[in-house]
Amino acid sequence: MKKYALNEITFMQYIFLNYGMVVSFGFLSLPRVLAEHAGTSGWIALIIVWLISSAAGLIVIQVMKKYPDGTLLDLLTVYLGKWAGKVGAVLFALYLFYYGYTGLIYTILITKQYLLPQTPAYIIMLLLLIPTYVIVRSGPRILGRYVEVIILLSLWIPFVYLIPLKDAHWLRLLPVLQDGWKPVFSALPSTFYYHIGFSTTFILYPFLKNKQKASAGIVISYGLTMLMYLFITVICFVYFSSDEIMTYNEPTINVLKTIEFKFIARIEVLFIAFYLLMFSLSWIPTIYMSVFCTTWLIGKQDHRNHLRMLWILLAVGTYFFMPTFFQSERMNNWLGQIGLVVEYMVPACLLLYVWIHDRLGWRKHL
Repeated sequence: MKKYALNEITFMQYIFLNYGMVVSFGFLSLPRVLAEHAGTSGWIALIIVWLISSAAGLIVIQVMKKYPDGTLLDLLTVYLGKWAGKVGAVLFALYLFYYGYTGLIYTILITKQYLLPQTPAYIIMLLLLIPTYVIVRSGPRILGRYVEVIILLSLWIPFVYLIPLKDAHWLRLLPVLQDGWKPVFSALPSTFYYHIGFSTTFILYPFLKNKQKASAGIVISYGLTMLMYLFITVICFVYFSSDEIMTYNEPTINVLKTIEFKFIARIEVLFIAFYLLMFSLSWIPTIYMSVFCTTWLIGKQDHRNHLRMLWILLAVGTYFFMPTFFQSERMNNWLGQIGLVVEYMVPACLLLYVWIHDRLGWRKHL
C-alpha cells in the first residue's frame, strides 16, 4: 500500500493548489511592480517568467519521478542519507513557514487598511487562524477540497474587471519596447517573486492520485497563472497612465473604485472581503506542509500537535510584534530571493545530482 494513499488529491485539486498559492496575494500589486521596472512593456516580462517557471516546475516533477511514492524528504534520505533528509526537512519547513507568515501578515495589513481599521492585529490573526486550524488539521484531502471550492467561487472576479474597460485607452500600451529590452529584463527578478510556490510539488507529488498527469498539471496551473496576471496587468496599464499607476500600492484595488452600483457604495470593500478567501491560499497550504515537514522529522504522522504549537506561536507573536507595510514589503523581497534559490536553483542541482547518481550506479542510502 502506498504510504500517502489515504490522503490522495485529484488532478483538479493539484492544479488549483499550485495556481491558488501563486496568485493569492501577488495579484494586487503586480501591475505596479511591472510598471516601475519596465513601463507598459512590463507584460512581456510575465511571458518570459512564465516560460522559465514552467520549465522549473517540470524539473521538479522529473526529480520526484525518481521516488514517486515519497516526498522530497524521502527522496533526500534515499539518495543522500538520513541526515540529508533531516536537514532538508528543517530548511523546507522554515521556508514554507516563512512563505505562509508573509501571506498572513500581508492579509492582516490589507484587512486593517480596508475593512477593520480599529481592530488590533492580533485579533485579526486569531480570526484567520481559527479556520486555518480547522482545515489544516484534516490533511491534504480536505485541503484540496477547500482550495477547489475557493477557486470555483472566484470565477466571477475576471468579469468584474471587464467593466472599467469602457474608460480604457488602449494606445497606452504603445509603443511596445519603447526603451528596448533592458527594462523588461530588469523587471524579471521582481516578477519571479510572483511566481514562487510550485516547490510545494516536492510535498504534494506523492499525494497526487494520477501522477502521470503531474507535468500537465504544472503546465496548466502556470498557464492559468500567466493568463490571470496578464489579464489584470493589461487592464491596469490601459486604465491608468504610466505615471498614475505607480502612485498606487495595489492598483488592482484602485481600478474597482471606479465601478458604481446603486446597491453597493464601495465595491472594492466587498472585493477585499471576498478576496480574503484567495489570500488564505497563500498560508493554509504552506502551514500544512510546514508542520508536515516537522512531523516527518521526528517520524510521526499526526501533525496536529505541531499545528497547535505553531498556532499559539503565531497568535502570541502577533500580540507583541506586527510588521508595518514597509517591513512586509521587505519580507516579501527576502521571500522572493529565498524562493529563487529554493524553487529554481535547488531543483536543477538536485536533478543533476540524481541523474549522475543513477548514471554511475551509486548505491542508494536506505
